Amino acid sequence: MGEFTMLPTQMRHIDLPTFGGPEVMTMATGRLPAVRGGEILVKVEAAGVNRPDVQQRKGAYPPPKDASPILGLELAGEVVSVGEGVTDFKIGDKVCALANGGAYAEYCAVPAGQALPWPRHYDAVRAAALCETFFTVWANLFQMAGLTEGESVLIHGGSSGIGTTAIQLARAFGATVFTTVGSQAKQEACEKLGANRAINYRSEDFAEVVKAETGGQGVDVVLDMIGADYLQKNLSILAKDGCLSIIAFLGGNVAESVDLTPIMVKRLTVTGSTMRPRTAEEKRAIRDDLLAQVWPLLDAGTIGPVVHAVLPFEKVGEAHRLMETSSHIGKIVLRF
Repeated sequence: MGEFTMLPTQMRHIDLPTFGGPEVMTMATGRLPAVRGGEILVKVEAAGVNRPDVQQRKGAYPPPKDASPILGLELAGEVVSVGEGVTDFKIGDKVCALANGGAYAEYCAVPAGQALPWPRHYDAVRAAALCETFFTVWANLFQMAGLTEGESVLIHGGSSGIGTTAIQLARAFGATVFTTVGSQAKQEACEKLGANRAINYRSEDFAEVVKAETGGQGVDVVLDMIGADYLQKNLSILAKDGCLSIIAFLGGNVAESVDLTPIMVKRLTVTGSTMRPRTAEEKRAIRDDLLAQVWPLLDAGTIGPVVHAVLPFEKVGEAHRLMETSSHIGKIVLRF
């Protein structure tokens, strides 16, 4: 199938000449990425902004060896070239994809096994707000923690991109949903999305609320992005055979003086993962699950991404500053 002949040789992309604050990112020009076997080249129309992008900008989240050094982990756009062996997509298809890097650019090469069609009636902005959070939530909440119908879950950071996705998916698959938030506006937004109870951690003790709401039983799963600061409380509110799934360390990665007794007494599982180091095969398996079980819900409009702000690529610094304030509800998207 080979290269599409009309492609330019140069593209604009967000460059990271040095680690630091949002101001270090600049618009630059460079060569289009080469398309390897099993990959598709996408002309990027929009890209999602995620916490790992902020960490990479600061020098705390280096890309894998074979990944693009350009920032950006999710995108939406049009397939303009397909590599050898690709049968899932053809030139002209509108796709969204989980990138291993390189999404903050006019063109990005992604493994075909990490791409999905735009859901029905979606535009580039909505499609670009899907992959990073949906892959992460599906892998951690459903595949690893095994959340099922009739169970209960506490989702920390309910107003984040991950949180708004997790609330909707957990509810759609029949779980009772509790979440933590930092303001009344976020509380209302999360309950509107389907949370049975959004707990304002600034004015309430989430552990006490969860215990009261569950009659002392606790929840079956906790999806946590805080880490060390919440570890003891998370263990205390898990029900027997419950699972704590850790996906980030916003509250630190080293916990001291933690009583591990609940793990033994309640037969708890503590697990966690990051998406980027997973193999192409693992990501394809998540993609296939999403296509079969979640994309029909997106097509039907039962669930959908919450987009807080859309900014032009030139305002990438502003997008990162907004992400770091944590004042947003849902996703921040860059558009070319």
